Amino acid sequence: MSPTPRPHFLVLTFPLQGHIAPALRLARRLLAAAPDALVTFSTAAAAHRRMFAEGEGGDGDGRLELLPFSDGTENGFVTRGDAAELGAYMASFHASGRRSVGEMVDALAARGRPVSSVVYTLLLPWAADVARDRGVPSALYWIQPVAVLAIYCHYFHGLGGVVDEHRRDHSFVLEFPGLPPMAAGDLPSFLTEATDPSDYFHSIFTTFRDLFDALDRETPKATVLVNVFQELEADTLAAVGAYDVLPIGPVLPSGDDAALFKQNDAKYMEWLDTKPAGSVVYVAFGSLTVMAKGQVDELLHGLEESGRPYLCVVRKDNKAAVAETGDATAAAAAAAARRNGVVVEWCDQVRVLSHAAVGCFVTHCGWNSVLESIASGVPMVGVPRMSDQQMNARLVERDWRVGVRAEVDGGDGVLRAAELRRRVEEVMGDGEAAEVRRSAAAWKRAVAEALGKGGSSDRNLTAFVEGARSVI
Repeated sequence: MSPTPRPHFLVLTFPLQGHIAPALRLARRLLAAAPDALVTFSTAAAAHRRMFAEGEGGDGDGRLELLPFSDGTENGFVTRGDAAELGAYMASFHASGRRSVGEMVDALAARGRPVSSVVYTLLLPWAADVARDRGVPSALYWIQPVAVLAIYCHYFHGLGGVVDEHRRDHSFVLEFPGLPPMAAGDLPSFLTEATDPSDYFHSIFTTFRDLFDALDRETPKATVLVNVFQELEADTLAAVGAYDVLPIGPVLPSGDDAALFKQNDAKYMEWLDTKPAGSVVYVAFGSLTVMAKGQVDELLHGLEESGRPYLCVVRKDNKAAVAETGDATAAAAAAAARRNGVVVEWCDQVRVLSHAAVGCFVTHCGWNSVLESIASGVPMVGVPRMSDQQMNARLVERDWRVGVRAEVDGGDGVLRAAELRRRVEEVMGDGEAAEVRRSAAAWKRAVAEALGKGGSSDRNLTAFVEGARSVI
């Protein structure tokens, strides 16, 4: 008798750190959920080279393989702020990615490692077509909240006209089936700004449109894995009944995930060890956000004036913002290191948030950061900028009550020192801040239950794996 085929998941992702991280974490979760499973993880070649050492092929036992696909470029996309340039890259990414991944699937089958399920993140609508053409089931891995999934779904299924009509009026209240009323300003920015063909992100908007078209072509229902746990958005799940939605998150790091992106001597962890429990303000705005002119100076002044110890991340590529503020900012940064805080270019965020000394996270509200903060029980001060971040900040403040949302200056988009100081006090001070901390602690316990043996996320991931096994 021939051996029973092993489930083999091909996990595909867009070449951005905020997509790669949850995709690679899911790849490892799939391996843990099915000890006989194989996983091939793939992103565009330039990102693959940055992530992995030359010749690195995956884990030691051969169950995880790391293979790049082509996006039609040599070095990936380097932005210069030109919408046509981004549009050209996305067109190349779609055409070359579809062709390259198709060839990969065929080559894997030819060497006795046939793919039995394709899992793909946002911005890869063609991945479902590649799978369908080869008779392989596929699943979208949605790396944003269910509420955002529902908003996109409703927009592309009849309510786009209402949104387009009022997209410039951020205070206009919209009502989507299954969702509470919300202001237009809380919608994903790709639906309120990028619908304009002249907008820099217009090609991202059209990619989302193509993604939902691909989901609609799946029969009987498209499968969508969501990086959230069921209890966090239980009331919202009914709003996406058009799809078979499985909340499997939060998909958190395992092993040495952080080392893929940056090596660091972690002296900041030693610094955290010297601070009292719940005393430190942690500030980080993600892998993409570029700070506005003057923002670094305002941040450091606000943090210093709060009188609380802080750990502030200012990435290398934000040095332009630092330079534009002149020598005063450099002096402030140097002085900060001598007084209340530490300024670093990078840190292992999950380790930082898990540290007992951290009592507040000032964040751009990217979904990975929000989930990591909820899982660690750390209250947030949200400073959203783009994409799903406005909605994420709304959920953090109004639905889950694990943080507050800061207002930026309307003229230049800068978070002022006084506003930062006020909002930090709202989650770290006395009075109502205690309720935010209690809510954060309760959601931390809920995460542990959902991910534990027999928890909702554990059951849903197991069901997905067994479903994939049944069609081999």
